[in-house]
Amino acid sequence: MAVIVVGGMIGLGKSSVATLLGEALRSEVFLESVDDNPILPLFYTASPEEIDRKRYPFLLQLHFLNTRFRAIKKALVHDRNVLDRSIYEDWYFAKVNVQLGRISDQEFAIYESLADNMMEELAELPKKAPDLMVYLKGSFETVMERIGLRGRSFEQDQSLVDYYRLLWAGYDDWVMKHYNASEVLVVDMDRTDIVHRPEDAAWLVKEILERLSRMNVQLV
Repeated sequence: MAVIVVGGMIGLGKSSVATLLGEALRSEVFLESVDDNPILPLFYTASPEEIDRKRYPFLLQLHFLNTRFRAIKKALVHDRNVLDRSIYEDWYFAKVNVQLGRISDQEFAIYESLADNMMEELAELPKKAPDLMVYLKGSFETVMERIGLRGRSFEQDQSLVDYYRLLWAGYDDWVMKHYNASEVLVVDMDRTDIVHRPEDAAWLVKEILERLSRMNVQLV
């Protein structure tokens, strides 16, 4: 069986790529919980004073950690699964919020302890990690353009630009130097548009299937 995680910066098309791969592999797709996430709009729209008082960033990371842990546990015990972002990337988002002062050192210590405990549980499963991360990489201009195009009102505030830029600036470094759960296939999203160009979608599926074949990952 193959388990693929799709990672990358906000707005670059993880859900679209995950859905495309799910259809190609006839597999279940675990999409990131956005529409049913009660904390996410508050995280984006709260004032600095509200964030400090109500600790929305910490609560949001706990929410994501819990939902991503549930998803990857299911994915690792079933055939051919695709995850739209995974528990491995969650740490990076939490760390950026620490840098911004939105999550305290004490909160981050609690978060890391819980995440480590979850990882230990994953290590007990017959399949312990994904086979491949499909990492969507793009310029900051592409990120901002696509965030705008998808039209989620709570993502549009200009005050969020610094947050997006800090996330974007360190993402490549995290993937290349800190992510070690699986092999990585980098996709240049400045040149790839699977939504509007069918040839790009076909190319991406072909690239991923070829990489899995070279890795001797069984798809059936």
